[in-house]
Amino acid sequence: MKINNTTYEVVIGLEVHAQLLTKTKLFSGDATTYGAEPNTQVSPITLAHPGTLPLLNRKAVEYAIRLGLACGSSITRENYFARKNYFYPDLPKGYQISQHTTPVCTGGSLSVVVEGEHFTIELNRIHLEEDAGKSIHDADAEYTYLDYNRAGVALVEIVTEPCIPSADHAYAFLSELRKLVRYLGVCDGNMEEGSLRCDANISIRPGGDLQLGTKVEVKNLNSIKNVKKAIESETERMCEVVRQGKKIIQETRSFDAVNGTTFALRTKEEANDYRYFADPDISPFIVSEKFLDTIKKQLPELPEEKVNRYRTQMQLSEYDSRILAEEKDFADYFDLLAAEASNNKAAANWMIGPIRSWLNEHQADIQDFPLKPPVIAQLIALIDSGKINFSIASGKLFPALVREPAKRAEQLALELNLFQDSDSDSITRWVNEVLERMPEKVTEFKKGKKGLIGLFVGEVKKISQGKADPKITTDILLQKLQE
Repeated sequence: MKINNTTYEVVIGLEVHAQLLTKTKLFSGDATTYGAEPNTQVSPITLAHPGTLPLLNRKAVEYAIRLGLACGSSITRENYFARKNYFYPDLPKGYQISQHTTPVCTGGSLSVVVEGEHFTIELNRIHLEEDAGKSIHDADAEYTYLDYNRAGVALVEIVTEPCIPSADHAYAFLSELRKLVRYLGVCDGNMEEGSLRCDANISIRPGGDLQLGTKVEVKNLNSIKNVKKAIESETERMCEVVRQGKKIIQETRSFDAVNGTTFALRTKEEANDYRYFADPDISPFIVSEKFLDTIKKQLPELPEEKVNRYRTQMQLSEYDSRILAEEKDFADYFDLLAAEASNNKAAANWMIGPIRSWLNEHQADIQDFPLKPPVIAQLIALIDSGKINFSIASGKLFPALVREPAKRAEQLALELNLFQDSDSDSITRWVNEVLERMPEKVTEFKKGKKGLIGLFVGEVKKISQGKADPKITTDILLQKLQE
């Protein structure tokens, strides 16, 4: 972007809070079910009653390490928790338990693809902390309601380095991160439910400068699209400030998704404003070699590993591979189908084509799809054997199988009279009928317009209601047209 004849660049760092899929909170046995009645998942520990002591959730530590290993982070062996002191009415203790100087995971990276190019986004840290409760301001004209169900829920905060060069790259990073946490089973990634939340730190500087400009933090962005829009809006606002010869103020802002602009909340706190100190009620925790090895062995095949396997072992295109690997359950279904069908490209085509269309039409997930992989494999086998063509299989047999998923594909195709007719006498009659109807086109073909063969095949297909074998049809047409 040009400002007063100087080229400026934006530099972005993201802080992403991911709510871990633990059944209980980070330091208590309170449940974490989403959507429960307000203040029904609380205990004296959540409410910070005097004399209560926190107890660390082992599964939360495991999930944090699982994410760190998937990102190539270093795992901190000796960890402790700190108290981050600030007042929020929805955090009963008056402080938050977090990790400060010993994040459980340090470094690491995540690779993204933007406009066909691979880009690596470096991570600074991944640390554990507890969530705050929820303040509800619009339920009463005079009072704010407080729901402490979420207070104490286990979070990891994923902090990138200030290395993201555009809103598009930030969008790609969040999309990739959401995919990864879902693959790992550590977070459901539902931003609309608040289980994945993002703050964006944004600054601008003259191109080529190494020193970062004054940063502005845009908080509590609740969708990946809004993160992109907020970054674009704030970048434009900051550029306008510089154009006017003013200084950018370090502050915290929020994003109004309705009008697409950011607005100021408060001046930005520094780390020393929080007065961190080690929590005296929580013992340090040690990550043993045995514990770490167990987590490593349980890691699933990651999205990029799936993409590479599809490309190298299954000989699928980059495009097909990335669509298939986008969601873990979808990819798992494809793997089962490919094992049954022994025709990888056909299996990929069915996943990306008819199956994906059905899911979109019904706003369903692959777990809701009524046909098991062996049934789709039967469809592919019927096409490969020449008994039925793809058009009939996808347009007639597939919908019929969805309605009657207990039936075998071949049985239903027979009942519906969908098998291709390979009888040359029947096809010859259809070919003759088509050629008699279209004498002008026959003349054009004989004069050299060979592309008309597709028209003739299509007409035979119509007359036969899709039952004429395309190869035999083409052979008979060519024979007739050369007479």
